[in-house]
Amino acid sequence: MKTGRQHRESLRDGRSVYINGGLVSDVTEHQAFRRSIDTVCTLYDTAWDERNRDLMTCLNEGGVPINRIWQLPRSHADLVERRKALEFWGMQHAGFFGRSPDHVASCIAGMYMGLDVFAEADTARAGALADYYRHASEADLFLTYVIINPQGELADPDSPSPRRIAASVVDQGPSGIVIDGAKMLASGGVMANEVLVTCIQPLAPGEEALAFSAVLPMNATGLRILSRKSYEEHAGCVFDSPMASRFDENDAVLVFENVTVPWERVFVHNDRALCAKQFFATPAHVYQNYQAMIRLKTKLTFLVGLGRKIAQVNGTERFPQVREILGQLAADVGMLDAMVAGMEVKGSHYGPYFIPDRHSLYAAQAITQTLYPRFIEQLRTLSGGGVIMLPSSVEDMENPEIMKWISRSQASPVMDAADRVKFFKLAWDCIGSEFASRHTQYEMFYAGASFVPKNHSFRTFDWDRATGVVDRMLASY
Repeated sequence: MKTGRQHRESLRDGRSVYINGGLVSDVTEHQAFRRSIDTVCTLYDTAWDERNRDLMTCLNEGGVPINRIWQLPRSHADLVERRKALEFWGMQHAGFFGRSPDHVASCIAGMYMGLDVFAEADTARAGALADYYRHASEADLFLTYVIINPQGELADPDSPSPRRIAASVVDQGPSGIVIDGAKMLASGGVMANEVLVTCIQPLAPGEEALAFSAVLPMNATGLRILSRKSYEEHAGCVFDSPMASRFDENDAVLVFENVTVPWERVFVHNDRALCAKQFFATPAHVYQNYQAMIRLKTKLTFLVGLGRKIAQVNGTERFPQVREILGQLAADVGMLDAMVAGMEVKGSHYGPYFIPDRHSLYAAQAITQTLYPRFIEQLRTLSGGGVIMLPSSVEDMENPEIMKWISRSQASPVMDAADRVKFFKLAWDCIGSEFASRHTQYEMFYAGASFVPKNHSFRTFDWDRATGVVDRMLASY
């Protein structure tokens, strides 16, 4: 396990990150990323802290202590212990780091649990995956992934030799494969150590060049990291934007310009079937999204607490209609909490490993895609205009004359003006700012368009049992 200081140093590796028309010399010092990187470093320090060692640490199969985010549970009890660690980690950012280090760690761990699937297709690639899991878990790496192709097919379809937009294998040799093209969406990529590059979308015959799975460092020669607008950079001080200024994990498009990946980091090559199986025939997809549900549960718990305090600050908590809203929000959180517990209780063994129940996971995803925007809408309803009519910045409050007027206009039944302004700036940054809007979009689509988790739910539901009940009823008369 590593410390925050060690992680920060690992990011000073010459990676090519571009933002605002230029190349970033050091992401750990740049105003677009530095506070969010501080947050990631805090996660590692929290896990390293000896007071949290029992919670955050387990032994791998070789007896080496590792961060529990890499754990391979062998029982229901193991799964629950790991969930408690992930909840604790998620509380450090209130669930607002969508692709914190535990997400792709869960994906790689799930693939490792399904080594048999890889071995059936290619023993060399299975060996590469096994070696990489051991390396990444013992080095406590922060991985992101890019598993979606950019929208569009060919950059110039009329060209005599058109190049794909999507990253594809353009060459191979004794040293490895060469990939060229682009991939999305590298959330957390600016502050990660390495990236898993593959494709989760269905591939048609003739698209074998897209059917690969490989890991490479974020400073690989020829890899360009194109950052979106940084909400952190435009957030100003922490008081005015407490979430955006510290928890903007960033998102990036990755462009690969003939990047060589050695064979020991290639898990799938030229195999459309295995490219799909690596997620859905192994525990990988359910394990990584189980982590996402744990994170979302932590986030909604924070947000329902925010809603309760909004009502208290506004003096509206006693109103029956406000209690109805809060009761529904509390019920939503309770439902997700129960669904996460249900995934664990209904879990089953995959070989020696214990994994969450697939259908319970996909049911939760299908429900929460529409639940999250409704949740935010209700918080906005509770807030009213209180989150809009706020001082322009903390500088207003540092001016004694302006602060006198703020004190007269911003007081609350339970807070003085300064604390009320602080609270509602937090609320706005969670529900209404540009940073908050990105989070609503993320929670609605990180699992894919709405039909994707619904189709997974259809695919994994026990239809025979359900229709059997109907058939027995028909046969009873």
